[in-house]
Amino acid sequence: MIEITNLTFGYSKNSLLFKDLNLSLKAGHIYGLLGKNGAGKSTLLKNLAGLVYPLNGRCTLNSFNAADRLPTFLQELFFIPEELFMPVLTATQFMESTAHFYPNFDTAQFKKILVQFDVPDNKKLSKLSFGQQKKVMIGFGLATNTPLLIMDEPTNGLDIPSKIQFRKIIAGSLTEERCVIISTHQVRDLDSLIDTLVILHEKEIVLNSSLDQIAERLLFTTPTQANAAEVLYVEENTIGVNTISVNKEQKFSRVDMEMLFNSIISGHQSIIDSLK
Repeated sequence: MIEITNLTFGYSKNSLLFKDLNLSLKAGHIYGLLGKNGAGKSTLLKNLAGLVYPLNGRCTLNSFNAADRLPTFLQELFFIPEELFMPVLTATQFMESTAHFYPNFDTAQFKKILVQFDVPDNKKLSKLSFGQQKKVMIGFGLATNTPLLIMDEPTNGLDIPSKIQFRKIIAGSLTEERCVIISTHQVRDLDSLIDTLVILHEKEIVLNSSLDQIAERLLFTTPTQANAAEVLYVEENTIGVNTISVNKEQKFSRVDMEMLFNSIISGHQSIIDSLK
């Protein structure tokens, strides 16, 4: 569905964010894109959406080259950026002026999500709080029913009840024909939602694995429950000490995405090697 091939990009030729980056994403999955500040997550999403243009390589969505920005390509995706600039329109007016660009837009679905998010459809979007604006755009993006939905930090501005509702709505909207990419710093917000983790680090995709694959190969537990000889990473927090170890005995554990991310960006190559 999505193929990124030998992507090289930088806002100047002397300062590259990516060099020969490759990534393949499939429909039917919710991907969580993680990376440190400045790693280029938002820029990678913009390359996918055709909002910036690579120096070399290409991004394709269902065989459309993103950089060409053909109308048929733009119908295939919806992009929700981290920062929003809302028009002086109500949610209903915005839908009436914009929805026709998306052949599979579902008006009833949009209205239902607004109700679930408790967002009024008759108030000017520019007058709503940032969190309410985010909910409107999330609802609109889902209602477009495009094959690709990209969200950059979608939970910023949402309170705890809204984050819970967000996870339920996103999970309920996934189909076998749709790919959802969520970039976030709030890893806990993605718990129980994403099924595949993508980590961008030092100009490369260092991890692109499903949570099931990670759980098969790595064990997330405490030192007393882990085999000391198999421990790859140890992390202390306010609750206690946790470890990541080789899962040789095929035990089940919940993947701690935040700890896994910390282990990878701190240079523990053995973690990545264990997932290859």
